[in-house]
Amino acid sequence: MRVPRLVGLMAVDARETAQARGLFLNAPDRPDFHLTVVDYVVRQYPQPGAEVPPDSMVYVWFDFGEGEGGGGVREPRIPRPPTGGIRRELGEPGDTFEMINR
Repeated sequence: MRVPRLVGLMAVDARETAQARGLFLNAPDRPDFHLTVVDYVVRQYPQPGAEVPPDSMVYVWFDFGEGEGGGGVREPRIPRPPTGGIRRELGEPGDTFEMINR
């Protein structure tokens, strides 16, 4: 039997997919795995497509380990830059080369 791809699935869907294939799931980073519903699988072992005997254990993780992936959200940046200060005043719309001709 081949291991299905579980990465990207929600916990509930990963459990159902594994159970339908006759596999067991274990989540070392989630002691309450049986209650986990909407978290997404980010890693699995054995890899998808690996040949395993029926009733094998497949390990899934919901958090990246130390130093692995997980670039995270970079925006919005907090704290925001301070407001105020000197701002350049723009001229009225008109001659494109107005500043050069002065």
